[in-house]
Amino acid sequence: MEVKIINHSRHALPSYETAASAGMDLRAHLETSVMIHPGQRILVPTGLFIELPAGYEAQVRPRSGLALKHGITVLNSPGTIDADYRGEIKVILVNLGQEIFEVKDGERVAQLIMARHERVEWQLSHSLEESARGSGGFGSTGK
Repeated sequence: MEVKIINHSRHALPSYETAASAGMDLRAHLETSVMIHPGQRILVPTGLFIELPAGYEAQVRPRSGLALKHGITVLNSPGTIDADYRGEIKVILVNLGQEIFEVKDGERVAQLIMARHERVEWQLSHSLEESARGSGGFGSTGK
């Protein structure tokens, strides 16, 4: 799939690190480093702008290494970039760790995954088919 991209950052375009990678790393596009204090959230610019085809979304997800080592994660995970959005891709990071974390220019802060999606047409109904699960939720299928 080809996707148009504008890169206003000083960094290479996002790319797959391995042949089987699902996501591409997003890098911070900063003039100066930014500190995230424990419990604090910030909006990190990437300098990237994309044009997705209809029927696709880009999902912004956390990087597992940042989450495990530092408690840094994407707050609205996964963040959705709609096909008609033309603004800069930005990442909402939150520090759930115990230490101040420094985000440097060029640092890999999140990953981007492209996903196909469907659109629904609602069919108003007065009943739904029965299922084995029924209305059980929030832990009802296990202990």
